[in-house]
Amino acid sequence: MISKPFLLTHLPYKNGVEPQIKRCTNGSNGFPRISIVTIVYNAEAFLEQTIESVVNQTYSHIEYIIIDGGSNDDSVKIIKRYGDLVDYWVSEPDRGIAHAMNKGIQVSTGDYILFLHADDYFLDEQVVQTAVSKIDDGCDIAAFNIIFQNAGGSIEYPSRDFNYWLNFKTSLRHQAVLCSGGLFKRLGGFDESYNIAMDYEFWLRAYREGIKPNIFNYALTCMRDTGISSRSDWSSMKQRFLEERRIHYQHLPNFSMRVIYKIYWAFYLPYRYVKSKW
Repeated sequence: MISKPFLLTHLPYKNGVEPQIKRCTNGSNGFPRISIVTIVYNAEAFLEQTIESVVNQTYSHIEYIIIDGGSNDDSVKIIKRYGDLVDYWVSEPDRGIAHAMNKGIQVSTGDYILFLHADDYFLDEQVVQTAVSKIDDGCDIAAFNIIFQNAGGSIEYPSRDFNYWLNFKTSLRHQAVLCSGGLFKRLGGFDESYNIAMDYEFWLRAYREGIKPNIFNYALTCMRDTGISSRSDWSSMKQRFLEERRIHYQHLPNFSMRVIYKIYWAFYLPYRYVKSKW
């Protein structure tokens, strides 16, 4: 069993920057409150589309939270433009994406939390309402499909169940996952020692604890290839693979898996390097 140090116990406000709070009062009578958390840093190019895709949702029980890492472009101006429609936002330096996501978890009051970063967006105005209608009571993880978009077009990726293959690669993309607030309380937040694969570490931790996701064949969000986890240059991919390798050894279930990992990484890294040069 690993320790659970990854949730912040408080939010220090640096340089006197107070968070802007307008709490959502919805979420009752059997309708779960959904906290949407957007992580932002110098994202003026896409941020407005992200925000509009949230505030225009037909589902009324949404709490919208924006965590800005102290942007020096026009991101904060864009956030302020929608200030009356955002329940909580703050702009201050952070220690990276995982830290910013943990800050979002800490201030969320929703029954479920979804991370929709500043270069992602919901596919239409009804997707949250449709997604909520599919969730069963007691579901810890509700995972949907995601549209991955790059210069060459777009492709739909389904979420996959937790099984043996999660030992090697993630099966979920957090932009298309509604995760219960209760699960974060039980397992802790994201491991801030990871810059890219923090969500994979969380899913693997949940898998080791016997958590099973509910999988739905329904596209919820679009994810652009502008994020650090989506980059296809070898330097970025190598950083992600090395984080995945560290996660594997961090969560070793037994000695046999250690041997399997040694063989896997002896072949996988060279294979991916050669493939990246094709």
